[in-house]
Amino acid sequence: MTEPPTRKAYIIAALTVFVGAIFFSTKAIFVKLAYQYGIDSVSLLTLRMVFSFPVFLVFGFWSFRIKSNQIYKLTKKDWFWTIAMGLCGYYLASLFDFMGLQYISASFERIILYLYPTIVLIISFFLFHAEVKRVHVVALLLTYVGVGIAFYENFHLTEADTIIKGTVLVFCAAIAYATYIVGSGRLLPKIGTYRYNSISMSAACLGVFIHNIGLHGFNLLEFAMPVYWISLVMALVATVIPSFMMAEGIRVIGSSNAAILVSIGPISTIGMAYVFLEEKIGWLQWMGTFFVIAGILLITLQKKGSRV
Repeated sequence: MTEPPTRKAYIIAALTVFVGAIFFSTKAIFVKLAYQYGIDSVSLLTLRMVFSFPVFLVFGFWSFRIKSNQIYKLTKKDWFWTIAMGLCGYYLASLFDFMGLQYISASFERIILYLYPTIVLIISFFLFHAEVKRVHVVALLLTYVGVGIAFYENFHLTEADTIIKGTVLVFCAAIAYATYIVGSGRLLPKIGTYRYNSISMSAACLGVFIHNIGLHGFNLLEFAMPVYWISLVMALVATVIPSFMMAEGIRVIGSSNAAILVSIGPISTIGMAYVFLEEKIGWLQWMGTFFVIAGILLITLQKKGSRV
């Protein structure tokens, strides 16, 4: 039986998750900044993965040499599902997200993407017959009413076709990421955090590379120099570093407690979008944001002790 973390270890892990969530929330800001230089979504996603891939390879090689990981040997089925989850969670989800950010603001994108815990609940209900309590129904209503309120405000500020297209694309990203979370909850305990994270992320990188080659060939050297600096920083600050920070923090404090801290994400993105992108949002989107956060917290607080 695993011993509970010490108070010091718990505080460090909680701070790790909190900072990791803020780092993750910078992604939309970097994407929007890069789009100002005329790069397309697939090429930008590819550059993000080009800079991330070597780090995941190194961590993957290291994770297979850890003695605790050598106790459990990965089966062909483990490899298949780990790769599949990586492609779903960080190839498809990222692709839909980057495409959606071409049409909607960074702050609105984060609200939609933050719906993934509700989708996890729905998937778990239909596939694994997970219990859905009355409080879960209230939470679902809160979150989707919140998104509806934010959507209403954005709908009146942007062309209808644009806002609908962006919303649908980012919602598809949330579905893909929720699928990754559900699958990861069943694979992580036996495979291990670092080994699973390295394999799944490396698979996602390869998926992006193949997509880009099929679409644009091998040409990634035609963009303005700031695009490469933005991609490098995004790869480190918004991808590699927070992926390991979140994984390690969740291992110590559990996913339910981590989810409470991760609720800083939408607020963080809104703040940074205001500072770096000069995005201004009205009171309706603020109301929608707090509805969504309240709903997500209601769901996660019902799953204490879960380490999915």
